[in-house]
Amino acid sequence: MTPRVGIVLGSGLGAIAEALTDATHTPYAELEGFPRPSVAGHGGTLSQGLLGGLPVAIFQGRKHVYETGDAYGMRVPIRWLKEAGAETLFLTNAAGSLNADVGPGRLMAISDHINFLGVNPLTGPNDDAVGPRFPSLRDAYDPELRAKLHAAATGLDINLAEGVYLATAGPTFETPAEIRAFRTLGADAVGMSTVPEVILARHAGLRVAAVSAITNLAEGMGGEELSHEQTLRNAEVAARDLVRLVLKFAEDY
Repeated sequence: MTPRVGIVLGSGLGAIAEALTDATHTPYAELEGFPRPSVAGHGGTLSQGLLGGLPVAIFQGRKHVYETGDAYGMRVPIRWLKEAGAETLFLTNAAGSLNADVGPGRLMAISDHINFLGVNPLTGPNDDAVGPRFPSLRDAYDPELRAKLHAAATGLDINLAEGVYLATAGPTFETPAEIRAFRTLGADAVGMSTVPEVILARHAGLRVAAVSAITNLAEGMGGEELSHEQTLRNAEVAARDLVRLVLKFAEDY
């Protein structure tokens, strides 16, 4: 079965894979070049099957910059997806909100990003067979796919926000001063992933859509001390709407 869409699942968002039919599941450990996730909430499995009748490949788990110090961890999976015949990459993540009106449990469609990772997955020799040396990231988050997301959300009565995602390398959460700076820069949510996959996907010619599951207000904006356990707990809340949204998106794709 040739996947038309690839879906990368963020922390605590594995419930989407449970909605697959005619599914096969392959551990990353059995796939050459695939990462070995070491973070709780990241399964490390490639699942393929039908989602709302749409052939998809679901990546349960990703490699983060804070695990390796570089942004190469998802290069093989994203390029495998392109070679398999897919046309679109749908990314999900758990993120902290920099907008007090978009709190835990909400979903945010990503319209653009700011790369504060300090690294880029295309650093080094370019593979001209995959994509150009200097790819453009204009409209990296496909406007037509974002419109489909909003239409799906409206039909499901999901209040889908939209904004700019800023990626930091981690593994520490941000300081209150950093959050104030990021807000000044125009960021609406902050996390530790996604941007490398977007760059790799656009380099390879894949269209991209992405949604953040908001798990907390960023440091200095709420009363609770941030933790990965909190991220996983609140991701489960947002996942309820995210599963519905991804299913509807697949049905209408």
